[in-house]
Amino acid sequence: MRIADLKQRLRTAGAGPSHEHRVLRLWSHAQPRDSGRRLPGTFFPAPLLAELPAIEAELAALARVHSAHPAADGSERLLVQLQDGQMVESVLLPRGGLCVSSQVGCAVGCRFCMTGRDGLLRQVGSAEIVAQVALARLRRPVRKVVFMGMGEPAHNLDNVLEAIDLLGTVGNIGHKNLVFSTVGDPRAFERLHRQSVKPALALSLHSSDAARRRHLLPRAPDLSPEQLVEECERYAQSTGHPVQYQWTLLKGVNDGPDEIEGLVRLLAGRKGILNLIPFNTVDGAGFSRPDWAQCEALARTLKARGILTKLRDSAGQDVDGGCGQLRARAENLRRGGQRVAMPQPLNQAG
Repeated sequence: MRIADLKQRLRTAGAGPSHEHRVLRLWSHAQPRDSGRRLPGTFFPAPLLAELPAIEAELAALARVHSAHPAADGSERLLVQLQDGQMVESVLLPRGGLCVSSQVGCAVGCRFCMTGRDGLLRQVGSAEIVAQVALARLRRPVRKVVFMGMGEPAHNLDNVLEAIDLLGTVGNIGHKNLVFSTVGDPRAFERLHRQSVKPALALSLHSSDAARRRHLLPRAPDLSPEQLVEECERYAQSTGHPVQYQWTLLKGVNDGPDEIEGLVRLLAGRKGILNLIPFNTVDGAGFSRPDWAQCEALARTLKARGILTKLRDSAGQDVDGGCGQLRARAENLRRGGQRVAMPQPLNQAG
């Protein structure tokens, strides 16, 4: 379901702008229809009131929590089942953050990521994206939404931007707290400039060397790291939101002195933050994570060279839940495989 279709259905049922606003706000905040104080003009007309139970049932059926996997760091990984049985992952982060998925699978094929192992299976509709936020808000407050879960948001641009528009208005998420992550699709750079809700931007960089990056991200757009950083800088200057440069640390691959020099060349003086994220082990990927002391030393060196750097650990390390892993284990079990055990969930819905 798309949000545009939902709005049209509400209008056909007799909703005016204030009624539509209220229904969308209650849904995106996971609140019951009778919550809060009603403002004049928000009492629903009879035709809409008659249609609302069916609409609310359809919205509730968009997604459900298949299993929840809490971690010691305060995060909680959710395996979310969509109405057609496909599964995606959402991650509740400490301090009110939520990571959502925009695709079932992914076509980029990053060599260190499990999400793309089966390729792209289907797009996630804009209403299904917001449904992930509503599910999360049933569990805890959500004040920030990052599009860094399964999929490449730029490959599902219409649905992602429609969801961002809703979340940045009736969803009450600050625009700088909506984070659009991309491997660097030119269509995203073009469209984001034109949006009324302009999210912050995150670029999956991972290497300052064009050939190495092409190897790690084999189906990313063929733009050089220099071109990508220039596009990001232009967007950052127009919005005032610093760019987040994402860098998965792979031992012996992109953690050496050449990459330090490359990062200084690319990012010194830029309006951005470099997020160093040690690799979250994926079976059969052929990569490993550097030890923590090495990661800390790399972060210190980059800071000393003038790069605003944050060393982040992947959420949910103790539940072995790197992006795509929960879904892969569930699919493996559904097909009768016993190769890898699922982490023990907190609860089983349904």
